[in-house]
Amino acid sequence: MSVRSEPTPPEPEAGTAQPDQGAAIDDVQDAEALLRADNIVAGYVPEVNILNGCDLRLAEGELVGIIGPNGAGKSTLLKSLFGLIPVREGTVRLRGEEITGLQAHTLVSKGIGYVPQNNNVFPRLTVEENLQMGLYLRPKLFGERMDVVAGLFPRLGDRRKQRAGSMSGGERQMLAMGRALMMDPSVLLLDEPSAGLSPALQDEVFIRCRQINTAGVSIVMVEQNARRCLQICHRGYVLDQGRNAYTGGGDDLLNDPKVIQLYLGTLAQAG
Repeated sequence: MSVRSEPTPPEPEAGTAQPDQGAAIDDVQDAEALLRADNIVAGYVPEVNILNGCDLRLAEGELVGIIGPNGAGKSTLLKSLFGLIPVREGTVRLRGEEITGLQAHTLVSKGIGYVPQNNNVFPRLTVEENLQMGLYLRPKLFGERMDVVAGLFPRLGDRRKQRAGSMSGGERQMLAMGRALMMDPSVLLLDEPSAGLSPALQDEVFIRCRQINTAGVSIVMVEQNARRCLQICHRGYVLDQGRNAYTGGGDDLLNDPKVIQLYLGTLAQAG
């Protein structure tokens, strides 16, 4: 397992996830990847890396979850994919085109949406105005896209004139997701969408994530609710110390004894 520098890991039991040894064990072949990241090294402070060689593959129609302990680099990986922090080494590709280091507004125009964990709505603007901000590159399509988003989030359609700052935490999260969907992205990056919400609202957010994915949007989701994330995702990555530790199907990771022992118990307590 690369993250722990073990010499040669034992053969995995049938039906278990595998220690990540690079793209060779990833179920998504390079040619099939809609979004692909290779050997990403990135950080915030000069000469201090948070990511130390992360890989990621996202196929068309997939929902991929990223879990791991605090400080593992999960949110940093999303920010590097979306051009919010510089990538020091490695490449990011969308449909085979290298997009490493492109600015966020360019990535939005290419079909990538991003929902940050914090400060993800404009509190003084109404719901409708927030959604208009999400479509600033194509304002003429507002009516059409508003109908689509209101279909996924009926409360947003019912509360168009309500100020975002007066909404509940769950409603603001749905507004942030709705705004990212206004540009009709092919890829949606979600950074801890259930953080700070009650269990009931967390369930609603996860249901909406599945609906968005079923509607044709491929999703990469970082989540602190590791078990719930693995229950709904097609594949998952476990990050540790800025590296891929394990990767596999959501169910495989959820039921893998080593992943449970090393990560899920601790993450469940932290959540």
